Amino acid sequence: MDNFYTDNPSLKFHLKHHLMEKIIRLKEDGFDEKDKFDYAFQDFEDALDSYDKVLEIVGEICGETIAPNAESVDHEGPQLINNEVVYARGTQENHDTLTKAGLIGMSLPREYGGLNFAMVPYVMAAELVSRADAGFANIWGLQDCAETLHEFASEEIKKEFLPRFNKGATAAMDLTEPDAGSDLQAVQLKATYDEQKQKWFLNGVKRFITNGDADVSLVLARSEPGTTDGRGLSLYVYDRKHKAVSVRRIENKLGIKGSPTCELVFKDAPAQLVGDRKLGLIKYVMSLMNSARLGVGAQSVGIAEAAYREALKYAFEREQFGKPIIKYPAVYEMLSVMRAKIDAGRTLLYETARYVDVYKAYNVIQEKRKLEPEERNDAKQHNKVADALTPLLKLFTSEYCNEIASDALQVHGGTGYMKDFPVERLFRDARITNIYEGTSQLQVVAAIRAVTNGAYLKLIREYEQNHIKPEFEYSKNMLMEMTDEYEQLSKKVMEAKNGELLDFHARRLVEMAGYIIMSYLLLQDTHRDERYRKSTEIFIRKAKTECASRAEFIKSFDEKNLGTYKIEWEK
Repeated sequence: MDNFYTDNPSLKFHLKHHLMEKIIRLKEDGFDEKDKFDYAFQDFEDALDSYDKVLEIVGEICGETIAPNAESVDHEGPQLINNEVVYARGTQENHDTLTKAGLIGMSLPREYGGLNFAMVPYVMAAELVSRADAGFANIWGLQDCAETLHEFASEEIKKEFLPRFNKGATAAMDLTEPDAGSDLQAVQLKATYDEQKQKWFLNGVKRFITNGDADVSLVLARSEPGTTDGRGLSLYVYDRKHKAVSVRRIENKLGIKGSPTCELVFKDAPAQLVGDRKLGLIKYVMSLMNSARLGVGAQSVGIAEAAYREALKYAFEREQFGKPIIKYPAVYEMLSVMRAKIDAGRTLLYETARYVDVYKAYNVIQEKRKLEPEERNDAKQHNKVADALTPLLKLFTSEYCNEIASDALQVHGGTGYMKDFPVERLFRDARITNIYEGTSQLQVVAAIRAVTNGAYLKLIREYEQNHIKPEFEYSKNMLMEMTDEYEQLSKKVMEAKNGELLDFHARRLVEMAGYIIMSYLLLQDTHRDERYRKSTEIFIRKAKTECASRAEFIKSFDEKNLGTYKIEWEK
């Protein structure tokens, strides 16, 4: 039997990270539910064992059900019938199987039917599902909407909606509009409060909505008449049972075809306000987007893992000039670099998830009691690092996903361009990862703040202090030299006091920080397990080269050269 969890030792390696004990103890807050729910954890060891067992179930479902369905789902896709989205047969089977296993809403508290799992195992489940079928991972991953309701909605809304997820309710986040893509401040869908009926009603159009005909939808709408920016937007929850939304069409996409992407028309659709008015974008959607970007990070690593395995298998089987192509340096170098990128992206993924876990656990605890000063400081620091790492994660993993899927197809040669092998589908599925939930360019806009405020440098210096084995000192010294250069160049660009110049070099500076951070994380992984030595050596060598090229460009660049890159368009 295929099991996508047990066949990948890296997942259990990250699950057993030493910080998991802190995360679980915070998440369980003294294990005070062990006498209230018969499936609640008794102690740390019980929790970790439960995570492991559940992930094994997820891995089995992925290997035995979701992955075998992926090809037919890609061919069949969803349909629009009588104003309702009907999933492909395999998609529905996938969802039913996970629902019966009690794995929808797995991170929700037990009082709402969830398993109260930490983010790390939840993200691992997302990676597993993504490796099996990236399109279905979108439907699976939208249970993040339940997290947003749990974090910000009223008790009445929580009690009404959250228990439905464990029973299989699907979700969507309705944000984008025809004239409001990345610029969500431009959202115009109207939310009007009817004093007589004591209800909110939504009117307008939403576009490119993943899983758009979902049971539960979070909708960003303009609640304040006369406003034009994010301060006039609020967040609402809409229940599909009202049937006040029509599905104009399902988009015909390049990839992730099993995931229905819809254009929706709201006509006097009744909805409930989530949290406070005017905070829809600046607080609630920002939190939702961070969760979604963590999810895309998991999706990217999952697709990359699937593509790499397809390429590796083919390279051993395909013979040219009397020997398997895996024996040719041009091929085995490509595969080794693919493996190193996956290991680097995955270690950044779970490092980010751990920081998210800690600060979110503190958020839940402070609803029960006042945090101690040291706890407040710990929560603040973890929140800050999580905010810095999230766009870095989305940037690197999605770009690597595309590179690895492309290289996997290249290993297949002409065969990879045909629909006879899964790599063609993986190549198409990968392309969306560095576009949706904020393009790579927008991730740089978010990440540059961690360059200018010193968050990345502070984190890197903390990694420097970690103990490593003597045989890795050479690599560490190399990273320290790279860090010094990164620090000097960051100062140089910022001291110019030129916002346009900073924006121009932003990606170079962000990528330098990312290469150094991932190198340190891999070095720590190798310190724990020699299995990662090759990936670490390959990646650090690559990181040094990549950082050097960016450093050279910045050092040799004059502000006067900015005009060279500006294109003058002719009317």
